[in-house]
Amino acid sequence: MPKELGGSAAPGTTNPEQLFAAAYAACFQSALRAVAGQKGVKIGDSSITARVGVGPRDAGGFGINVAMQVKLAGLSREQAQQLIDIAHRDMCPYSHATRNNVDVDIKLA
Repeated sequence: MPKELGGSAAPGTTNPEQLFAAAYAACFQSALRAVAGQKGVKIGDSSITARVGVGPRDAGGFGINVAMQVKLAGLSREQAQQLIDIAHRDMCPYSHATRNNVDVDIKLA
């Protein structure tokens, strides 16, 4: 459980939101590389930092939100953004699963 909801913040502990963030980031990076491959684009070094938050929903109960920062080396901003958009819209299973249910904000760093 997250510390904010009464869980432990002891070293080495994790919570479901951290696991979801790691899985979504890994999946999204794979989707980006797959899209780049389909387009014949070489991606250099890349990294994705994902943060998943939990909080109250207007409709009641709790929901999650996702914020990702994507770094893609060796591409123009326009080219990188195009790959991000396609990966999010068409390729990434986590993006498909969260669509219209979870607030997802993906930014090119």
